[in-house]
Amino acid sequence: MKALIGLEDGTVMTARSFTGPGEAVGEIVFNTSMSGYQEVLTDPSYTGQLVTMTYPLIGNYGVNPEDMESAGVHPRAFLVREYQDRPSNYRATGTLADFLKQYRVLGVEGLDTRMLTRKIRTTGAMQALVTTEDLDPVSVVRRAREWPGLVGRDMVERVACVASYRWEDNTLVTASGFAEGAGFKVIAFDCGIKYNQLRVLTRKGCRVLVVPATTSAEEVLALRPDGVFLSNGPGDPAGVRGVVGNIQKMLGKLPIFGICLGHQMLGLAYGGTTYKLKFGHRGGNQPVKNLITGKVEITSQNHGFCVDPASLPGSVEVTHINLNDGSLEGMRHREWPVFSVQYHPEHAPGPHDAEYLFDQFVQLMQQAS
Repeated sequence: MKALIGLEDGTVMTARSFTGPGEAVGEIVFNTSMSGYQEVLTDPSYTGQLVTMTYPLIGNYGVNPEDMESAGVHPRAFLVREYQDRPSNYRATGTLADFLKQYRVLGVEGLDTRMLTRKIRTTGAMQALVTTEDLDPVSVVRRAREWPGLVGRDMVERVACVASYRWEDNTLVTASGFAEGAGFKVIAFDCGIKYNQLRVLTRKGCRVLVVPATTSAEEVLALRPDGVFLSNGPGDPAGVRGVVGNIQKMLGKLPIFGICLGHQMLGLAYGGTTYKLKFGHRGGNQPVKNLITGKVEITSQNHGFCVDPASLPGSVEVTHINLNDGSLEGMRHREWPVFSVQYHPEHAPGPHDAEYLFDQFVQLMQQAS
């Protein structure tokens, strides 16, 4: 089935749908991971986006329940060079096409993803429309331009949980308090959290209670946690309502560990500012230098916004930088037990180089106890 892809710069590309009829509008971005497409699709940070995979063959190992990073699929469309409809993997329980159809997400193939990626790198992430229903090139471009974009919008409210729950035995359990037993009590703010973050925290011996992103600082402190975890999430951190102020009220009162959007909102809580990257960092192969140890980590990333290091107060130290563009990838407070990174140390998908950060979080809770 023929599909058209219209970009706000006037570019129109043809493709084929492998999921049937459909239409999606959003910000078109690319991901450089060579595997892990199911984790990409189930990452809430892709809400409002159309994802292009740079690796050419997608779908070859199918999908399975164990690789879900949330309860649904979040990109509005999935663009690949060549879809593989006969998966070969002992873990596979279904095909990528059926998976996308289940969640009503449009999948297209047959486009020049190399050209599209080069265009995004040159022009920047753009508004785009992918459709099998409107095959008028002029109309497709016009409608792509009419989409309001992500800047200034609160996308977290679309993906955050509405009630608290515990993570026990790799399962969500609705609850308003911590489970009984040993281990540090961690409150995890759900701004679009991924399951593997909860898996890793639990494996490190933590009892995790996940709460909605808008939970007040007073409610959190009343639960007497040992630490707070600020998750990843979609969109512009400056557009998220009701979170930064609560983070400010918790600073200095208990250990805090933030990643991705949580890192960006910590930057805002410190009094800093954020800005939109030209085309973002998305993939499982981003090199990051740890300025404390001098070591280089290969990291998994998915973000389009960044903290401006020049805007941070002197009480905040930059700890990590991206070796591709020099942007800020990590920071810590010089006095309080608070630190954060821009990337995804839970490695889903991606390398395991940065899992030590969860150990650092546990050590901070040990020192504070």
